[in-house]
Amino acid sequence: MHDIKTIREDAAGFDAGLARRGIMPISTELLELDERRRAAVAQLQALQAERNALAKRIGEAKRNKADTSALEEEGSALREQMEALNAEAPRLDSLLRDMLSKIPNLLDPAVPEGKDENGNKVIKHWGSKREFSFPVKQHFELGEALGLMDFAGAAKLAGSRFTVLRGALARLERALGQFMLDVHTTEHGYSETTVPLLVNDAAMFGTGQLPKFAEDLFQTTDGRWLIPTAEVSLTNLAAGEILPAAKLPIRITALTPCFRSEAGSAGRDVRGMLRQHQFNKVELVSITTPEESEAEHDRMTRAAETILERLELPYRRMLLCAGDTGFSAAKTYDLEVWVPGQQTYREISSCSNMRAFQARRMNARYRAGEGKPDFVHTLNGSGVAVGRALIAVLENYQNEDGSITIPGVLHRYMGGQETITAA
Repeated sequence: MHDIKTIREDAAGFDAGLARRGIMPISTELLELDERRRAAVAQLQALQAERNALAKRIGEAKRNKADTSALEEEGSALREQMEALNAEAPRLDSLLRDMLSKIPNLLDPAVPEGKDENGNKVIKHWGSKREFSFPVKQHFELGEALGLMDFAGAAKLAGSRFTVLRGALARLERALGQFMLDVHTTEHGYSETTVPLLVNDAAMFGTGQLPKFAEDLFQTTDGRWLIPTAEVSLTNLAAGEILPAAKLPIRITALTPCFRSEAGSAGRDVRGMLRQHQFNKVELVSITTPEESEAEHDRMTRAAETILERLELPYRRMLLCAGDTGFSAAKTYDLEVWVPGQQTYREISSCSNMRAFQARRMNARYRAGEGKPDFVHTLNGSGVAVGRALIAVLENYQNEDGSITIPGVLHRYMGGQETITAA
């Protein structure tokens, strides 16, 4: 969320920043509301001082046995004015906060212009695409032929956009998640964390899912929300805290199921596991100082890239353009893995620097020495999406007979198994 003081200081710069996202100027409306709010607060304070002075005059009049009826009438009128302002000031404050909460983060200057994914910039490629001597298949064709991927069974249980995995494919998915956690915790300094999958409104607001993206979420009958990513639970552990600077950066990770309604995605990726209502993901979250957040962003992205390199999956790093950068992010790198069945790259990780945007929403701060607390910077990234990693392994490691060669780094997680064949 944005600081109204910053908007007061550079309204034109704020509007120019939002224009990069295709948003019309809004600073005038915000500042007019802010002025009304501040005027109401100032008037309330003036009336409070006036009432205090009047109370002293009434006290003196009573001690002198003078008539206080006129003074008391004046006091009654003051009380009525104050009661109205006591309701108006919080109302205006709530309106301003609601407006600010719906405005996306300002973009880093390095973010390229562009309206959609076509404006994203390729930063680098890694790995060589495998040359196949036979027609390649997509993951769902491979999984179903193996008898280990069941979409009909999942639909019977829950409807579309769910998958049942069996046998070696279920174990391969588990192996991928364990492998990712082991690399991030033993080599990249992340602390493994188990977090709630159900969170409250405040947690969803803190990371920017609410109020704007409520339709993309699943809500329970008691008002809690299923997490769309462990970013929500992990980042909100800092909510309301003042952290010692010496403890930063905090790096935490979790492997969780994630739940998304996929609102607005009708007709997109309807076959297979690419776009699911429920999927597993290893999430990386860093909480750091403003001075270190840019370096932390590069570090986090490299941590995710390491997973793909160890699995020997070709990928590319993309710098997202203005029109494709998420609501809370100032700058985002996407990692896109090569999927030969579709002959294209698909997103498998998104690593974002949120700067102080989320921290201000959740009041997450740090203190250096005896100084005044300042907002932390928060970052998050997929390290990586487990289901999409499974898709990439199936398609890149497929054999002509329909079997799947298991990447070498996963053998120990598969009990030494090196190939998956039909059940």
